[in-house]
Formats: sequence, structure tokens, C-alpha cells
Amino acid sequence: MACRALSGRAGPPSPRLTRRFLFFFFTLSLSGTYLCYSLLRCAGGPLPGPERRCPPARSAGAKKLLQKSRSCGRGPGEPGGAAASPWGRDRSGEPAWSGPRGAGQEAPPAGNGSGPAKLGSKRLPQALVVGVKKGGTRAVLEFIRVHPEVRAVGTEPHFFDRHYERGLEWYRSLMPRTLSSQITMEKTPSYFVTKEAPRRIFNMSRDTKLIVVVRNPVTRAISDYTQTLSKKPDIPTFEGLSFQNRSLGLVDTSWNAIRIGMYVVHLDSWLQYFPLSQIHFVSGERLITDPAGEMGKVQDFLGIKRVITDKHFYFNKTKGFPCLKKTESSSLPRCLGKSKGRTHVQIDPEVIEQLRDFYRPYNIKFYETVGQDFRWE
Repeated sequence: MACRALSGRAGPPSPRLTRRFLFFFFTLSLSGTYLCYSLLRCAGGPLPGPERRCPPARSAGAKKLLQKSRSCGRGPGEPGGAAASPWGRDRSGEPAWSGPRGAGQEAPPAGNGSGPAKLGSKRLPQALVVGVKKGGTRAVLEFIRVHPEVRAVGTEPHFFDRHYERGLEWYRSLMPRTLSSQITMEKTPSYFVTKEAPRRIFNMSRDTKLIVVVRNPVTRAISDYTQTLSKKPDIPTFEGLSFQNRSLGLVDTSWNAIRIGMYVVHLDSWLQYFPLSQIHFVSGERLITDPAGEMGKVQDFLGIKRVITDKHFYFNKTKGFPCLKKTESSSLPRCLGKSKGRTHVQIDPEVIEQLRDFYRPYNIKFYETVGQDFRWE
């Protein structure tokens, strides 16, 4: 009986054993799924499904951790996500610009990663307003700065007459940042009467464009004297400074206010280094009566589009001078400072006539040299 029982077939498994096997298999499958899910999360890989969700943060610390987590953030280009950056890394590990470069676009300089890179670079000026004092140089500079293709130093650097020993790199450091499509400018009126300035500017760049604002030399001298008198009330009279001997008509050309107006004498030094085609003369008188016309010629000389037009100016009757409706940094009207357009001191008409006689031969030669009649006689 025993042998017969051992050699017989085994019966079907009991229902209890079947349920245990199914439970074990389900538990094993669930554990494997959870393990794969955890591995994907730790590796920072994409989660399956159309949407990635972050678990709710229960504390401020948890929120900070979730903000830093790559898996909870949005990808570049997604709504609310960071835009794709054009910055890459070169072989040295420094930031390198890989974005598009259009006309006038320079690659931003490599930085240390501590802040955004500044656009453009500091370059030596391509154009200079070199003179003359009390001719209208500040007006020309402020007017041309309205143009988007021009960047200019606001103060007078005086590099080529006072600070030349500091070197070109110091001079460059004073310049504003510009794109390759923009022109860097500065103005220092005393350059025109500085003997060394033409050679020094030529050594910087023989292609430099020069702007000279000229004005009736008699009116300019009176304006010069008026400015000095406002600072030094105890100086001698205009008549006393203008003549060595008035009865003989001997003008004192050593006085700076008189000497500056001998334009053709100073121009000779500039023509030794620069052709007339690189020097543009602005009429100080027409700058007042027709600022848009004079600035149109300046823009043509600089090779830029005529952007500055009549719509930028209005005439201030109090100052007797045109003012800007729009400026580079503000849409509000703006006039030049109090020192511009001030009332001149009264001068004896006979003194004025004597000075006109003195300047006449210099003016005529100046007209002939530059090919332009300024009608000061």
C-alpha cells in the first residue's frame, strides 16, 4: 500500500498555494518598478510621460532644494524656463560667444563669470572736435551725441595738450564702450592752438577726422573775455588787454583771446599732417541760426546717416540759442549750461572796428585756404 501511494501521481496544487505564488510575483514586480523609477530620479534623467511634476514642498528648506533640482525645473525654451544661452566654453575653459554676429556686433569680452559681460569695447577716438574755444564746440558735441551711431566723452580729456605723457592706454580708458559700427568721439578746443597736437594725433591715427567750430574772431574774443571776467572780476578791461598801443593800432597777439582767432596761422600746423578732406569746419553763427543744417553737414562728414534734423531742436529766446528737444538719455527738452549764451560785456564800437581791421587779412586767407566764405566782414 505504501509503495503504491509513493508511485502514484501528485494531485493538483491547492488554491492556497496558488494565491501565495501570485502575491509573491506581484510584490516582486512592484519592487522592480519602484527601483527603476528611483534610479531614473537619481540620475536626473527624463521621467516618462508628457508632464514632469515636483512633489509639494512642505518647508522653506524643501522649496530651496526643489528650486535647485534639475528634475523639477523647466527645460530651455519651455514656458517659464531659462532661454538657451549663446555662451559656451573655449578650450581654455573661458566663456566663449557662440551666438550670431551681425553687422557692428562684437563678441562680448571674456569675463570671470561674476556678472553680465559689457557690450562693445573701449577704442581710441576716430573723430575729434579740436577747436575752437568759445566757438560752439560744446553745442556740436551735445547735438551729435543724439545720434545712435556716435558715443562721446562728456568731459574734455586734454590728452594731446596736457596729459600726453600718460600714454594712449590711459587715454583709451577714458573712452565710452562702443560697437564696431559706432564712432568714438571727444572734444578739447585747446587742441587747435596747441603746436604739438597735430603731430601727436597723427601718430595715434592718420585717419582721424577733425572738426573745427569757428566763429567771427572778434565776437569770439569778446565771449572769451566775458567768460574769464565772470571768474576773475579784477582783470583789466577788454581794451587794455587787446592792444599794446591802441593809438597806433598795435594789437597784442600774445593775449590768448586774440591769438586764438588767427585761425589760418594755427591751421598751417594741421595741414602739415592732415589733408583738408579730413578737416570739417562748422560755422558757429549758422550753428545758432540753422543747427539742423550745420549738423547735417557734420553727419555727412562723419559718414553716418542724417538722423539729427529740425525735429530735434527748438530756439530758446531767453538764451538766444537753439536747444535740444530730445537728448541721448532723456526725452525732455535740454539746453546747454548757464555759461553758454551769456550776455557779452559792452565794448567800445571803435575797439571792435579796430579788431575787425586787424583780423581781416587773416580771415581772407583763411577763407581761401579752406574754400569757404564765413562772411565775417
